[in-house]
Amino acid sequence: QVQLVESGGGLVQPGGSLRLSCAASGSIFTINTMGWFRQAPGKQREWVASVTSSGVGTYADSVKGRFAVSRDNTKNTMYLQMNSLKPEDAAVYYCNLASIRGITWGQGTQVTVSS
Repeated sequence: QVQLVESGGGLVQPGGSLRLSCAASGSIFTINTMGWFRQAPGKQREWVASVTSSGVGTYADSVKGRFAVSRDNTKNTMYLQMNSLKPEDAAVYYCNLASIRGITWGQGTQVTVSS
């Protein structure tokens, strides 16, 4: 069984930056993809970015050029560096891990973008 714990959320002003972390533990299959999703109030959960176990990242158009996803396989941790934050980036951010064993979700971390 895999457990995921997100951290790093908080309140930031428009234009500011935050770095989210997602720490994985448990029985992790070596080949996997980790991803970030977000859900704003009244909206559906949407995909933000993903990174494969080999480090290849992909992004939603809405965050391309502002967000950077990375991972440290030695620490089983994924990161999301968020720059130039906009009010529309405010949401609960969730990480997940997908492998042939299934998909696991974290509990989420709140990101608030407001002046």
